[in-house]
Amino acid sequence: MTAQFPVARPRRLRRTPAMRRMVAGTRLHPAELVLPLFVKEGIDRPSPIASMPGVFQHTRDSLRKAVHEAAEAGVGGLILFGIPAVKDARGSAADDPDGIVQKAVADLVSEVGDTMVVMTDTCLDEFTDHGHCGILTPDGEVDNDATLERYAAAAVAQARAGSQFIAPSGMMDGQVAAIRTALDAEGFQQVPIMAYSVKYASAFYGPFRDAAECAPQFGDRSAYQQDAAGPVGEALREVRLDLAEGADAVMVKPALAYLDILRQVRDTVDVPVAAYQVSGEYAMVEAAAANGWIDRDRVIMESLTAIRRAGADTILTYWATEVARKLR
Repeated sequence: MTAQFPVARPRRLRRTPAMRRMVAGTRLHPAELVLPLFVKEGIDRPSPIASMPGVFQHTRDSLRKAVHEAAEAGVGGLILFGIPAVKDARGSAADDPDGIVQKAVADLVSEVGDTMVVMTDTCLDEFTDHGHCGILTPDGEVDNDATLERYAAAAVAQARAGSQFIAPSGMMDGQVAAIRTALDAEGFQQVPIMAYSVKYASAFYGPFRDAAECAPQFGDRSAYQQDAAGPVGEALREVRLDLAEGADAVMVKPALAYLDILRQVRDTVDVPVAAYQVSGEYAMVEAAAANGWIDRDRVIMESLTAIRRAGADTILTYWATEVARKLR
């Protein structure tokens, strides 16, 4: 009796690296990657971030060097976070024309502005002495509308310095409209907004708070960032509201724990969708690899491929320069 063997053999298309490359359904490209960077006022050398091995708080000079390396690797853009020498309750350094972010943006735009997209995070948590993303009321709650005024002022200051993409991350209601109105009023109609539309109150942000030196009493942000167990409809509503207010692109943050949300957003909108592979995702891979528990390079590429496959057009990742070099 003749043995019955399968006619369909999916393994035929997996036999060699060349075959797998040819039929790959998901591809990464350096231009799709955005490198998050930290610049700190008042330091004279790069300062390593203990919870994020390989990531630094930069001086203006070392920041320029890191950005040139990213540009040479083909990275599509960078997003800048600043740590001022002095923090206060209203985050005054956020819109100071001589603030560290504004100075660094001017540096970078003049040097790589034709090669990379220079983006700025627009929030207050790096600048406030209490660590929250906005202005606090006397009873300690974040005052949504007072905060919008500060976001608008910071966005205009960043645009004046040369920022090519404003990225509000504070999850205040109406933040995109406030920023769009302010930018347009000051003649910056051409500057686009990438809204952190779907941002969860996530434990994956821990190392970032070290990097940005957010105050230890930053508190619980669940009252303004989204709940991990919240309905998908809430995330999509946030996206629709931001688009109605003038957002040119939207973001999901964090990435890996919310790939299902990312897919839903991608299927819903017709604008670019970004995803942020956040500090906790980075730190866990680096820590596990340092202990010899995982294959670091393969995990990095697998995680980025998953984010891309879920629908991200742009991926913010601390591995942007390293991965871009490999891709090229």
